[in-house]
Amino acid sequence: MKTTEIRELTVSEIEERIDAENGQLNSLEINHSVSPLENPMKIRQTRRNIARLKTILSQKQLNEK
Repeated sequence: MKTTEIRELTVSEIEERIDAENGQLNSLEINHSVSPLENPMKIRQTRRNIARLKTILSQKQLNEK
């Protein structure tokens, strides 16, 4: 997900996306520990998406205050 797409979302939508990405990250990590993933870079991409979402969420919350 690109930064411009994230900025268009509302605060509640970003929070929902963070929860969904965390769930996906957990399942990827569990699956990877059992048997190697076909594309292990997907774990890194998911972590970076979560960080991107959290950064933009905190920026939006600061702008609201």
